[in-house]
Amino acid sequence: MKKLIFISITLFIAGSIVLSFKADDAKPVSEPVVIKDSIASVKAFKQVYTVLISARCMNCHPSGNIPLQGDDNHLHTMSPQRGVDGKGVYAMKCSNCHQPTNTPGLHTPPGNPNWHLPPADMMMVFQGRTPRQLAKQLINPRQNGHKDLKKLIAHADDGLVLSGWNPGEGRTLPPMSHAAFKKAWITWLTTGAYAPAK
Repeated sequence: MKKLIFISITLFIAGSIVLSFKADDAKPVSEPVVIKDSIASVKAFKQVYTVLISARCMNCHPSGNIPLQGDDNHLHTMSPQRGVDGKGVYAMKCSNCHQPTNTPGLHTPPGNPNWHLPPADMMMVFQGRTPRQLAKQLINPRQNGHKDLKKLIAHADDGLVLSGWNPGEGRTLPPMSHAAFKKAWITWLTTGAYAPAK
């Protein structure tokens, strides 16, 4: 009987210790603070837009189901298709050529472990979008991959987004640094995510 009581007390203490650690880990993440300022918001989005329409972003956000290539945004040479999940179809999967890291050499396939286009049910088209159209699309959860404000902010540091600033030899970089882009992106979102007039 004493042994059973000792084991019960030991388990109770151990459980309390484990739960106290879990309670610390489960602290709620604070919500981003939004202070509406349409002028600052639109100004920040105009900076964001210059990156989103650059080849590093637009090539993977085409209006059709074939990705674009090069700094001139021409159709991908091998005509791979988007596929349902955005990772290609049949034997022409994106990962067949786009390895986890950039392939060495000039104009060789850039790499990322998760290389893909947006999926077919949420294409996230940048090509041909005006600043107003793109801003409205980006904040609409039915068009942006079901992302709320926190997820949109976090998306600036997504591995595939970051690969735009590491595109491989022979490709131009986006028109601003990732740090400047992230600052403008967060400013746009936390000042109300206003869309430009046009």
